Amino acid sequence: MDIEHIKEEIQKLHSELPTGVKLVAVSKFHPVEALMAAYDAGQRIFGESRAQEIGPKHTAMPGDVQWHFIGHLQSNKVRQIVPYVALVHSIDSERLLRCVDDEARRAGRTVDVLLQLHVAQEATKYGFTIDECRGLVDSGVLGSLANVNVRGVMGMATNTDDEAEIAREFRAIRHTFDELKSSHFAASSSFDTVSMGMSDDYRIAVAEGSTMVRIGTTIFGTREY
Repeated sequence: MDIEHIKEEIQKLHSELPTGVKLVAVSKFHPVEALMAAYDAGQRIFGESRAQEIGPKHTAMPGDVQWHFIGHLQSNKVRQIVPYVALVHSIDSERLLRCVDDEARRAGRTVDVLLQLHVAQEATKYGFTIDECRGLVDSGVLGSLANVNVRGVMGMATNTDDEAEIAREFRAIRHTFDELKSSHFAASSSFDTVSMGMSDDYRIAVAEGSTMVRIGTTIFGTREY
């Protein structure tokens, strides 16, 4: 773990990213010492993908840290993260959305969420197709869920060297956000987030309209076992 490298990368990213684009430092599997190095360099939003990591890290880190859940979320793990999480990026089914709403109500809070879109060519990635996302919104179910607040959409591009394909997929995610923003969410000032772009492709994502990038390896290096 190179503390100085972590601090330098955070500062570099903060200076490079355009105004209005937020950085989520993907800290999953990395120790609190590494997160504190990023924190000391000014980072306040951290992304985790394992429910069991958020609680202990929340306890160990300063209180102004925002915890984002960015990985595939199983329904039986929702209760573990709801007390701590500021934003769930990975809502990929109506069932999961209802589960988060139930647990948020039980915890006496409202949880911000993003609808995950599946636009990549890999079948292994999760998420709604664009048509499924439209169907969910058109069904009116969101109006019945008082303890979740849909803030926008999230998506991942295909893992490929074809930058034109990556750009097309990010463009489709942004277009879907714009479509929802101009229709169902026209009156919602909080529907403002397009989470797309990781270490290898965040520059393309920003060019295609991302408002939030999720960067881990560039900052923290490869996973520590």
